Amino acid sequence: MWRRNSLSLSSNLARLNSNPSPFLFLRTSHSHGALARSNSAAPESTSAADPVTWSQSGPDVRCIATPPAVGLVASASAGKAKELADLVRHYSRCYWELSKARLSMLVVATSGTGYILGSGSSIDYIGLCCTCAGTMMVAAAANSLNQVFEVKNDARMNRTRLRPLPSGRITRPHAVMWASSMGIAGTALLACEANMLAAGLAASNLILYAFVYTPLKQIHPVNTWVGAIVGAIPPLLGWAAASGQISLNSMMLPAALYFWQLPHFMALAYLCRKDYADGGFKMFSLADPSGYRTAWVALRNCLYMLPLGYLAYDWGIASGWFCVESTLLALAISSTAGLFLFNRTTKNARRMFHASLLYLPVFMGGLLVHRCYDNELSATVKNSNQLAELPSSSSLEGDWTRSSTPRINRRPAPSRPPVAYASVAPFPFLPAPYVSN
Repeated sequence: MWRRNSLSLSSNLARLNSNPSPFLFLRTSHSHGALARSNSAAPESTSAADPVTWSQSGPDVRCIATPPAVGLVASASAGKAKELADLVRHYSRCYWELSKARLSMLVVATSGTGYILGSGSSIDYIGLCCTCAGTMMVAAAANSLNQVFEVKNDARMNRTRLRPLPSGRITRPHAVMWASSMGIAGTALLACEANMLAAGLAASNLILYAFVYTPLKQIHPVNTWVGAIVGAIPPLLGWAAASGQISLNSMMLPAALYFWQLPHFMALAYLCRKDYADGGFKMFSLADPSGYRTAWVALRNCLYMLPLGYLAYDWGIASGWFCVESTLLALAISSTAGLFLFNRTTKNARRMFHASLLYLPVFMGGLLVHRCYDNELSATVKNSNQLAELPSSSSLEGDWTRSSTPRINRRPAPSRPPVAYASVAPFPFLPAPYVSN
């Protein structure tokens, strides 16, 4: 009996080897006898186009048709899809790091705030989105060019040696192409959807950051002040995109950005002195071993932020509540700068740095919440003019009207010449502000 089964098994195996078919055998039983019986009962010829499953003794052996070509194609497609996904993920990560996306989003926030302030009571949200998108592209281009020019310096610093260019994850020509395309696209978007003034400010800021500020970092400590001007232009860009002009009121947020950046970057330069020295950057803190001058520059610019709230109220940009809030904010960051001046430690520098990170969003948020609309200001001025023109029944009544009218509204639209505020605006290279009478 055993011999007959073994002979049947060997003959069936020989027949299958001589007649190969595209079937995949799945064994579901551990019994050799069941396998022999099922093989002896298997049909001698089957069609590859007609899947067959048979078993002489229940579900011991199943035969499933699997064409080899289909499996190979599916495997190749899956491999190509995975390779494409990895490539997209790699370049997306490189572009994100080249653009310094978080810093660029902060620039976009300042530009968007300037746009809202310059819009008055009616905000064009499509224009706001286009302005933010164009600002993001130009900021990404500027940050990418900054890294293109500083590859060797970044490679020597622990903080930046893993960036895409120093680590070799992307080539320099590729980064230049990315930066150029972003810069051109962002400037064109601002020119088409906003105006030429906003596009010109964006292009000028790109040139100032990539071709003036970046090389100055390796030449002279004045680079920090040039960088502060670069950071102050985006809110001016947003205002110009919304209103089409540069006015006195448009200087409020840029002035705040200019003065804010100096304590912010002085704290950062003090904390990263070793990294900046290794990278070959001529930062202000490197020529100040004691840190006294660095702390004094930070405190001085914090004090410059104290009158900003009052000016915003006096110029009709925000309400009196913002004056109080802005003054408290400036006092808070000034206290951290004063503490750093009297005790120049890493802990106090970090405390001032964190205070600067908190100051800017709270300041911009308060400015947006308490901003005055154009229609409110015009209504106030109109009411005051109507009261001034009321007819008088007697000379005494007329004298009373003329003497009491100015007390009704002590905050009309600003009409003083721009020269009176020349010491406030930190942008001497811009045209003289326009003030409506």
